[in-house]
Amino acid sequence: MPFQLTLRRDGPKCLPPERARPKTRWGVVAGCVISIAGWASPLVTAQSADMAQGRRLFESQCGSCHGPLGNGGKGANLAQPRLRRATDDQALSNIIRRGIRGTEMPGSPLTPSQVSSIAAYVKTLGRVAPEDVPGDRVRGEAVYAGLDCARCHTLGGRGGIIGPGLDDIGVRRSAAHLREALLSPEAFVPSGFLQLRVVPRDGGALTGIRVNEDAFSIQLRDLSGRLHSFWKNELDLIEPQWRRSPMTSYEGRLTAEQTDDLVAFLVTLRGDGSQ
Repeated sequence: MPFQLTLRRDGPKCLPPERARPKTRWGVVAGCVISIAGWASPLVTAQSADMAQGRRLFESQCGSCHGPLGNGGKGANLAQPRLRRATDDQALSNIIRRGIRGTEMPGSPLTPSQVSSIAAYVKTLGRVAPEDVPGDRVRGEAVYAGLDCARCHTLGGRGGIIGPGLDDIGVRRSAAHLREALLSPEAFVPSGFLQLRVVPRDGGALTGIRVNEDAFSIQLRDLSGRLHSFWKNELDLIEPQWRRSPMTSYEGRLTAEQTDDLVAFLVTLRGDGSQ
């Protein structure tokens, strides 16, 4: 038997045709559409509220490192369709909640609903327009080689270890951040590369990058790459140099075009051989 929709106080109801009133058929159908739309609107509103909360939380909790639009800074560039570490929703939520060990990405005390709203917002960042980077990658690679950056940085398995590895620097840092790091390196000293000055009781002062430290000992690597280890009771002074970097500024040493070219080369280093 065919059925017809009619509207009741407790919501849409299907009634046999003999109990429905034909003269109100179109009014009934319209009423059902309006009623169903009314039931759906709270869900849409809730989703919009979650997204708005996610944006606010991202800007306050994440934007200082990842940039207000997620296009990177001190933290990774999130404004891309695919995230290398967060391959699915669960992985993304886990990273937000627990952080990434051995990196500058910390865990957070956020509630599950806050984590979910941030994750939902981060997924929308893949639709942000790519960063416009001037310069020529090929010329930038020549600048990199000419400056002997490999003396301190590792790329493709070659180079020094005084500075951060660069194989995936284009994923971890934005073009704007890389430019700033070249011109004002002491403004953004990477975590894990604290410069120290130590003075042994039986020798001269030594400056290097801290490799490891515990309550009784400290290890550092000098600027030639040599590793040194000391018992703390052997030292007269341990001086952390928080705003110091072994990397010198290239402001005035590179032309504006050379700086553009070097940044254009660095942003292509994504750890996947795609540069």
